[in-house]
Amino acid sequence: MTAQIFEQSIAQADAALAELTAGAARWSALPLSGRRELLQALSVSVAADAEQWVSVAAAYKGLDATSPLLGEEWTSGPYAVLTSLSALTESLRALEAGGSPVDGVELGTAPGGRVTVKALPYNIFDVLLLNGFSADVWMQPGVSPQQVRSGAGLGQRHPTVGGGVGVVLGAGNITSIPLLDVVYELFAHNRVTVLKLNPVTTPILPVFDKAFAPLIEAGFLRIVTGAADVGQFLVNHPSVTHVHITGSAASHDAIVFGTGIEGEARRAAVRVGAAEPLLHKEITSELGGVSPTIIVPGKWSKADLRFQAEHVATQRLHNGGYNCIAGQVVILSSDWPQREAFLTQLRSALSRAPHRAPYYPGSDQRVAAAKAGYPAAEALDGGRLLITGVRSAAGEKALNTEYFAPVLAVTELPGSGLAFLRAAVAVANDDLVGTLGVNVIAHPRTLRAAGAAFDETIADLRYGAVAVNAWTGFGFLTARATWGAFPGHILSDVQSGIGIVHNAFLLDRAERTVVRGPFRPSHRSLGAGEFTLSPKPPWFVTNRTQATTGRRLTQFAANPGWAKLPGIFASALRG
Repeated sequence: MTAQIFEQSIAQADAALAELTAGAARWSALPLSGRRELLQALSVSVAADAEQWVSVAAAYKGLDATSPLLGEEWTSGPYAVLTSLSALTESLRALEAGGSPVDGVELGTAPGGRVTVKALPYNIFDVLLLNGFSADVWMQPGVSPQQVRSGAGLGQRHPTVGGGVGVVLGAGNITSIPLLDVVYELFAHNRVTVLKLNPVTTPILPVFDKAFAPLIEAGFLRIVTGAADVGQFLVNHPSVTHVHITGSAASHDAIVFGTGIEGEARRAAVRVGAAEPLLHKEITSELGGVSPTIIVPGKWSKADLRFQAEHVATQRLHNGGYNCIAGQVVILSSDWPQREAFLTQLRSALSRAPHRAPYYPGSDQRVAAAKAGYPAAEALDGGRLLITGVRSAAGEKALNTEYFAPVLAVTELPGSGLAFLRAAVAVANDDLVGTLGVNVIAHPRTLRAAGAAFDETIADLRYGAVAVNAWTGFGFLTARATWGAFPGHILSDVQSGIGIVHNAFLLDRAERTVVRGPFRPSHRSLGAGEFTLSPKPPWFVTNRTQATTGRRLTQFAANPGWAKLPGIFASALRG
């Protein structure tokens, strides 16, 4: 960045913070009804901008206008924002009426005396469009049902108590993340924000300016661009009270402790109480990690092997592999008779998935580094890398390096049934870096045989999102679910981050979200002893009609109606 451009960027950022200081006072004076109307205005502007949003994102990600992968940009872009705005509107409406966002919502129980909150299905449309899928927020142990109801609402229970001015350092991969983070800061914490875009997403700035015009015009949001030095200026500005970052642990540590050897030394000193961090203000974060997928051995059909291999390939290759929640390590049983058949299908699924250019900076170098670390790794079609024979041990490179690229590793443990699952849970908890999300795939017969012990074992997983026969990315798309690392990380060992986002119920003291899905698609589901109307999910990278389905789901989210369902179903069934 030249000195002139830097000075212009700093001047823009400085002006944005001054305007937001005035906006913070206006937000504190805005009643709940005005805030709800603001959410409704945002829904209108986001819906109007959705087509251009997807077009611009596809262009800088190198996707052809006819690619089925455009479905990813619809569902993880405007669709995710629209569903969040709609869910938050319902929560505000409940608070306006003197109630709680969870009034009428099913509360259940989970192992350890936890209370659960049903986040999905929420209404009849969820039952029809996402049949067989569910999401439950597990509260922290000790939280009572009454505390769930009285605490839901967070900042909107005290709307005149302002949260000051915050900085959101936006993600560079999924286009909904920066705006979802801005909305959460505003409604969970009464905090107006300056959003600093990741340089990768700079081309989408004009789209965001239009989509979030109601917030910008009201003085509650400013969006700026620039390199890391602009971000450093913002987070250290005296008018900023809070920072939120979506990115890597390395980026977080650079902000909090500094860079290089000196920064690492300061982090180590802070951890033992011998120094102070450079950043003297609160910071929350969502930082990714190495996400595992545990395959519980069972007797699967050939169609099951193929379908679940595509499922695992999706977990790795969605958005080209540039997801904080991308599956990176498959944990298999070395004693599973179908182990080799599954690996054959997995190789095929990884190779068959639509090929795309590596748009995220440094991707090729990270793939090369993985190959250098594991010379026997298999180079598959489309620039994908499959690493087998990985040791299940602390310090193993593939278990402790978030590749953020189309690299998938496989590690194996002996055993079957619950014994295998418990061993796999121990590896996931103790040997892998990060706690953002974990996937568990098991045949319904296996689940029935395990009974209550299965949920008890799932409760042992220390992850912010747990997916059973689903992908944790579905939890990301569920507006009323929580999203973030498992509670308990500290600044000097941040792993997958501190705090949560999304959470449209505005729940206080949530621990994790558990999502569940059907093991088989609709036409084969009865043979597994379960029933679902859902065909192959539209987020599968092998779904041929996901672009059409994603567009129609987004149009539905903007303005739900029964007349739109047949078109969605028709496209989904062709997928």
